[in-house]
Amino acid sequence: MDLKQIFDNVLDGAAPAVEAGVKEALAAGIGADVILKDALIAAMDEVGKRYEEGDIFVPEMLVAARAMQTGLALLKPYLVSSGAESAGKVAIGTVKGDLHDIGKNLVAMMLEGAGFEIIDLGVDVPPQAFVDSVGKGAKVIGMSALLTTTMSNMSVTVEALKAAGLRDKVKVMVGGAPVTQDFANQIGADGFAADASSATRVARELLG
Repeated sequence: MDLKQIFDNVLDGAAPAVEAGVKEALAAGIGADVILKDALIAAMDEVGKRYEEGDIFVPEMLVAARAMQTGLALLKPYLVSSGAESAGKVAIGTVKGDLHDIGKNLVAMMLEGAGFEIIDLGVDVPPQAFVDSVGKGAKVIGMSALLTTTMSNMSVTVEALKAAGLRDKVKVMVGGAPVTQDFANQIGADGFAADASSATRVARELLG
């Protein structure tokens, strides 16, 4: 059984082929953690690299991430029972007042493809929900905003974490079209990701 085939099928966004390949690999006795690392995570790293180099664009990245998720869904029961180490828990959501979710969903998929455990808080997320996620084990909070009018709620959330005495327990990462590195610095965020592929790198750096 060749894991390279699964890797290539993820890159091509061929979900049914990824599913068939993962089933075949499991049946051949290849460990779920090996399939995850050498086929799925490796493929999503390659997808991120190609995106950053301008070889592929958001639609291709989305299709690859969906294909990766079909494989991941099959592996999850095995990974849970073998107690496989997650790269860390990330709570992600679009801030209060903002209903955009395509960017957030893509970031969640890319992070999941990189081995992180995701708590998806959805859209229009109040600061308290981000605060509560720390109690559920989130090590990183990822906030997204697509509107300049809702960006200020990122700052409100950072202040809410401080008020709850949790600011030093969690890393805060922000992103979205109007968000900049300057804005991230201004509100005291730990990291800024311009797009979904850099979000994975930033999350790894924050937890590294």
